[in-house]
Amino acid sequence: MYRLIAALLAATSCVAGAQAQLPPASMTGGPVITLDEAVAAAGGSAPVADAAQAGIEAARAARTVAGLRPNPAVQTQFENFAGSGDYRRDERLESTVSLAVPLELGGKRAARIAVADAQTDRAVLIAAIAQADIRLQVTQLYAEAIAAERRLSIARDQDRIARDVFNAARARVQAGRASPLEEQRADVALINAQANVERTARLAEAARANLSLRIGQPVVGRLDVGWLDQLPQTHGPAVPPSASGTLALVAADADLAIADAGIRLARSQRMPDLNVGPGVRRFSDTGDTALVFTLSLPIPLFNSGKAAVAQASAERSGVEAQRRMTALDVEQAITTARAQAANAAVTAKTASGPALAAAEEAARIARIGYREGKFGQLDLLDSERTLAETRLTAIDALATYQNARAQLERLTAPAPQQGN
Repeated sequence: MYRLIAALLAATSCVAGAQAQLPPASMTGGPVITLDEAVAAAGGSAPVADAAQAGIEAARAARTVAGLRPNPAVQTQFENFAGSGDYRRDERLESTVSLAVPLELGGKRAARIAVADAQTDRAVLIAAIAQADIRLQVTQLYAEAIAAERRLSIARDQDRIARDVFNAARARVQAGRASPLEEQRADVALINAQANVERTARLAEAARANLSLRIGQPVVGRLDVGWLDQLPQTHGPAVPPSASGTLALVAADADLAIADAGIRLARSQRMPDLNVGPGVRRFSDTGDTALVFTLSLPIPLFNSGKAAVAQASAERSGVEAQRRMTALDVEQAITTARAQAANAAVTAKTASGPALAAAEEAARIARIGYREGKFGQLDLLDSERTLAETRLTAIDALATYQNARAQLERLTAPAPQQGN
């Protein structure tokens, strides 16, 4: 009977380490889909990228509109077409046809173009931010998909162990060497392990489905499982966080440039526009014609434009304050992401190194002791549970590190150069 138990536990110990690190059998076929390939696929199908590109096209169209000059107007004027006495009839009718050409003064057109150019630069930054966000989201989903597959492998391994322990406990009970309570306890552990496999499999399918939705195509191949294990070898000296050159701060600078251009535009609006143009007047009573020249200039009596300049200046002050807040927020976020990445790396190295080795050795000793009758069933189950928890801790730490590193890369992503 001891030989049977030993064979069962030996088989369990042989497959435990290997199977826990392998993806599910249904996910090992097909080509490997790397993270960069997933990001590239997502960038070509993400609605946010399409929206950002549409924003660039709209900004460029707005730049064209800003450069257009006002349309001229044709004016027709009739005088003396009705009245009393000699003006009852249309013999005294005078008709004038003139062309009014608006002349923008004060640099209004150049100011409009400056605003449109600043908005175009902002739209290009929005597109770069969208791409950076896509990479962050895909990286997080990619890491979660790999982690979910590894958790499923561990759950299946624990189910296998629980089944072997149950068979061993049943054999001991049938041989009269253990209480029926031991078999019942092993049965409960097996039922829980089977339920955990079902739950974990569902989560693994959901993680892969979410990744498929994000990249816009089914993920039918294998994932690059080794990517999750990439940890920094050493940590360099602490560098003060800086928001300079990051996407967030450059976007804030673009908002400030738009506000500055808005002040210039508001100031240009204070200068009234001039309407000039030639015309032709016809006198009905003599049939003669005469040339006229019209000139009109609005009088800024009620609206001098000061309020618009004050509004634009106040908005610029708010944007400048928001820029300072953005710089502080980015630097704080960089500090937090660095700490999270470093802590997750330490946890992953410990859980997958010394801690995992100790847990594996404890489980091995417990199996031998249980086989020889030196340890009880509770000792065996506890050691197996500790081993599984250590493996899960390593997986969670690896996923946390990759997420923190992706977040850090997103925060420190440089802005595109002008003209790119």
